[in-house]
Amino acid sequence: MDNYEKEALRAEKVREQRVRRDEKAERRRAAKNGFSNPVNPTRSIGLTIVCALFALYCLFPFFYLLVNSTKTQADFTSTFGLGLGHSFALWENIQTVFAYQGGIFGRWFLNTIIYVLLGAGGATLLAIMGGYALAKFRFPGRKICFAVIIGAISVPGIALAVPQFLLFAQLGLTNTPWAMIIPSLVSTFGLYLMWIFSDQAVPDELLEAARVDGAGEMRTFFQISLPLLAPGIVTTALFTIVATWNNYFLPLIMIKDANWYPLTIGLNQWKDQAGTAGGQAIQNLVITGSLITIIPLVIAFLLLQRYWQAGLAAGAVKE
Repeated sequence: MDNYEKEALRAEKVREQRVRRDEKAERRRAAKNGFSNPVNPTRSIGLTIVCALFALYCLFPFFYLLVNSTKTQADFTSTFGLGLGHSFALWENIQTVFAYQGGIFGRWFLNTIIYVLLGAGGATLLAIMGGYALAKFRFPGRKICFAVIIGAISVPGIALAVPQFLLFAQLGLTNTPWAMIIPSLVSTFGLYLMWIFSDQAVPDELLEAARVDGAGEMRTFFQISLPLLAPGIVTTALFTIVATWNNYFLPLIMIKDANWYPLTIGLNQWKDQAGTAGGQAIQNLVITGSLITIIPLVIAFLLLQRYWQAGLAAGAVKE
């Protein structure tokens, strides 16, 4: 072995020793600094405690519903709120919820699904088409549309409830399902979100190449753009679904017929029942009904969270 090879081996050993020494120092620094180290952002006792407290705060209402839905009405009023009752009555409560008042809860549940499918589904579809058109086409008045959308986002929905009621009263649509569906078709935030997402997710060069190859605008949209917009579509759909599912004030002023109530108004009516003269206290049914109400939303978030997270992160990095 000549001197050149010996020097190369010695240099390689020195380099390996330096790498091991640097890695050891990096691990010590990571254990000490936690999130301040971008290479190892998983160790931070303080941040872990904060996140755990925040998680407990968010999960506490769900835990309360889960525990108290297992109690009878007598146990609900006589036992500790965060403790189990003397008997496990979850299944009996569920059966009673769907049988109480002639099974009106099932009607409310079906109404809510209809409002979500037609209202939130339509709002998502309109947001997709409108956002894509505003992002990828140039036409007169485009800047005005941008200003109107930004202004509409800043207006709280509750401020428009009374004008909407007066308008629908003139049209004779109050106390009908259309009073819930038509206002839900408009989601200014969803439109703005799809506008920004379409501008970032669909390259103009890709659209130009498709047009050069002879693809029409509809084919370009459905076969090329729509798959790229999937994360934004799911994100918009989740926001509109939650907004429609939890809508309370709009159906409160629009709908008086109990057969067209959504779950939010129906459960609130059950809650207020105990306050009326001779009313029967059914807090256990209200709690159980509330638990049933949130299950579809929980399932939707669990199934679609990966698309939702991707949608929120899209466009955050400029290439």
